[in-house]
Amino acid sequence: MGITIWYPAIKPDDFTGTSLIDAQPDLAGAPYAVILSSTKNASYFGSHLVTRGFVIISVNRIDTYMHWDENMVDQPLDLLFALDQVRSNPPQGLEGLFDFEHVGAMGYSFDGYNALAMSGARIDPEHYLLACSSKPADEASIFTLTRPVQCPLADTWNAFSAHAGQSLTASTDGLWQPMTDPGIRAVMPLAPDGWRLFGERRMAAADRAVMILVAENDEIYPEDILIYENLGTPDRYLISIAGKDHMMIFDYSYVLRMKHFAAAFFGVYLQGRQDYDQYVSQDFVESYPDLHWGALSDE
Repeated sequence: MGITIWYPAIKPDDFTGTSLIDAQPDLAGAPYAVILSSTKNASYFGSHLVTRGFVIISVNRIDTYMHWDENMVDQPLDLLFALDQVRSNPPQGLEGLFDFEHVGAMGYSFDGYNALAMSGARIDPEHYLLACSSKPADEASIFTLTRPVQCPLADTWNAFSAHAGQSLTASTDGLWQPMTDPGIRAVMPLAPDGWRLFGERRMAAADRAVMILVAENDEIYPEDILIYENLGTPDRYLISIAGKDHMMIFDYSYVLRMKHFAAAFFGVYLQGRQDYDQYVSQDFVESYPDLHWGALSDE
């Protein structure tokens, strides 16, 4: 599958572009905090975050899927495997570049699920299978569109569990083990899904800092408020974007907003930049009329 590594580099004197391939790394600020994502997601955010002093480890060919399947464990585990491989055997010439004690994860939509999965949350089979066999009154109204995407996995649950393997599924409380790494300190799921797999009990296991950005009119994944409200971590943020839907990722002006919050959020939690607190604060968010601190439905 392969990985792509995005890192601060020394620019040639005559260079006028925004990125280089196989460039000499700039070790002046090393080691750099690490952010995990798919390469698809990193193509939106990687170059910007590199200029803010991060290194991105992204996994190639991770992409969206038609409905929930083995990707629900394969993609997060692929990202963790990539992290472990770079940590144990850094590419020649990039030794000393990575701060593996300060790692984050981010992604949009399907890749937002991957970031959420690395928050410390644990899959709750009982919640998932119940939610897909019935329609809980408090969830039915928000899952009209997602049921055909999320629930086919219930029909092959035993095979899915076998695919996940004992190291992930074995437990004494019926809950799967978290898909994360000790170095992961913060995750940024952008317009994610995942509520049905985790549910209230296991979202409470999330113990890393979490920032969620959600579009007001996200008809595909309207569950982000439920996810946010049940996160166990005290370091949790929800920023709602008024008037936008799930396709806001194709609006460059909002990609710029997401870049800002990614640099500020990871700056605080991975780089220790307390001076960035102001840029992820309620006062800052609500100084923009199209942004809201928390859920728009709170008003």
